[in-house]
Amino acid sequence: MCENCKKKPYFITTAIAYTSGKPHIGNTYEIVLTDAIARYKRQQGYDVFFQTGTDEHGQKIEEKARDAGITPKQFVDNVASVVRKNFDMMNTSYDYFIRTTDEQHEKQVQKIFKKLYEKGDIYKSTYEGMYCTPCESFWTESQLVDGCCPDCGRPVKKATEEAYFFKMQKYADRLIQYIEEHPEFIQPESRKNEMLNNFLRPGLQDLCVSRTSFTWGVPVDFDPKHVVYVWVDALTNYITSLGYDADGNHGENFKKYWPADVHIIGKDILRFHTIYWPIILMALDLPLPKQVFGHPWLLVGDGKMSKSKGNAIYADELVHYFGVDAVRYFVLHEMPFAQDGTITWDLMVERVNSDLANVLGNLVNRTISMQNKYFGGVISNPLEKEAIDEELISLAMDTPKRVEKAMDTLHVGEAIDEIFALLKRCNKYIDETTPWVLGKDESKKDRLATVLYNLMESIRIAAVLLSSYMPETSEKILDELSTSQRDAESLKEFGMLECGRTVDSKPEILFARIDMKEFMEKLEADKKAQEKAEAKASKENKKDVKEEISIEDFTKVELKVGTIISAEKHPKADRLLVEQIDLGDETRQIVSGIAKSFKPEEVVGKKVVVVTNLKPVKLRGVESQGMILCASTEDDLDIVSIAKDLPNGTKVS
Repeated sequence: MCENCKKKPYFITTAIAYTSGKPHIGNTYEIVLTDAIARYKRQQGYDVFFQTGTDEHGQKIEEKARDAGITPKQFVDNVASVVRKNFDMMNTSYDYFIRTTDEQHEKQVQKIFKKLYEKGDIYKSTYEGMYCTPCESFWTESQLVDGCCPDCGRPVKKATEEAYFFKMQKYADRLIQYIEEHPEFIQPESRKNEMLNNFLRPGLQDLCVSRTSFTWGVPVDFDPKHVVYVWVDALTNYITSLGYDADGNHGENFKKYWPADVHIIGKDILRFHTIYWPIILMALDLPLPKQVFGHPWLLVGDGKMSKSKGNAIYADELVHYFGVDAVRYFVLHEMPFAQDGTITWDLMVERVNSDLANVLGNLVNRTISMQNKYFGGVISNPLEKEAIDEELISLAMDTPKRVEKAMDTLHVGEAIDEIFALLKRCNKYIDETTPWVLGKDESKKDRLATVLYNLMESIRIAAVLLSSYMPETSEKILDELSTSQRDAESLKEFGMLECGRTVDSKPEILFARIDMKEFMEKLEADKKAQEKAEAKASKENKKDVKEEISIEDFTKVELKVGTIISAEKHPKADRLLVEQIDLGDETRQIVSGIAKSFKPEEVVGKKVVVVTNLKPVKLRGVESQGMILCASTEDDLDIVSIAKDLPNGTKVS
């Protein structure tokens, strides 16, 4: 599609998700948006590197872990797993998932901090001011709104502590000049003025870049009582993932992909990405990202989605009722370029019915059904053209260009509108050509074949374009058309759908209409059932208090650290895995009921805690020489692990 794009590097990132809990659909929107752009760029021929990940340090994490009675590493391991499963569920095609607890990242953060300190851009002083723990942000009294954090509206705490500071003002003029000379740098452009007028031109305060009041962070290696403050830690992920090295020994990916083509982030963290991050890069003598796009929020009704407000809608809930592609379509289509979008359950149903069932699903089903009815499914194109065909063909040929124009400026919703405009024109074309009338007249057989070919080819073009936004649906349509013409090159000509092939004899209903009243009643019933189940589980948990034991009883249990070196499915039980576990001085075979939660390859390499003095027992004919510790609910299970890489055989007490 784009001759100049072939193999040209393209680096795109999301913001890394903070591991404070399960991401709601507003959080998930970001990676779906980024995925759509990445898929589209790949289709155009770019060599895309798509990165996402998790931000795992900070005071909030430390506090949440303490409240949960586990280590911060255990806490972030659990949440990072949830985040990744959420992203995978949404069929996102990221190339790299970084965690800020990755050893390689932490090492480079320390080196970057030291480099900036030795350069004189970082100095030690004392901080006195107001601190918002949820946002990990410092504020002056004058910046507060009604005494609360201006970003999240929550209460702040007075803080006084020794800290290192970054000399922001040193680079402010240079950044102002860059922003003014590169109007494309901050998008939407309206947010540019906000950054210039509200933050840069009034004068930047030096940025606090270390903390001593908590320990869950990357230690400053030359002053270990300090940990690197979250924004230096988190923002540098965009270069550490590529193999950036503060000593200059950069990896090949860094040389190839930096600077980033675009950072996709929420508008609430635009300041950090368009002021703090560019200044850090300037201090490191590195080029700035080409663009930062601060996308709007997805609101519930008229309010911001929030777990604390109890109004959050989660991606897995939506997928349960509507399927992955319907959810992808909604969040991509309903979000304006610069204004906040809205999601509600009834609006979701409306879009499924009006757009996906009526416009798309019905068109594909009835077109392929007619091809089966009149021609036994065999595709032909006698080229029995009439003037009425030209408008459809012209639009089909023009749509890829319109989509490209919208995508070049990240107007993803508008790009989808262009595709659906073609689908709507196909539906109109059916009404205009009346295939059911043509089918009654044997002399009109060639004309009917041409009409159906024009429809199927237009649908094929739409399906190829939809692959960036609704990849599973696109694949289903192209399979039903029995075509191999699925790439961008196939969009250059009308008539690439292969004649002689046979369409699917039983085309699937892609999207069924949903009865609004029945759906809302079911949703309400499901919510009440869930609340009842949660209440019951809570009550049972309170009842399920084991008899107290003495310390002598507890010391009878021998617990040791081990590593799972191999695992396979039990030959006679689907829910069981058979693991070989290295315990330092020996290898044990243990059978565990974890197969519903983990595939064999997912547990290999895991550090586990093993009960080693259990009497061996045979489970479905396979001997088990102990037990690994797990935590479970009715619906989920996880293996208990340890935070540090202790040697196998280490006793747990």
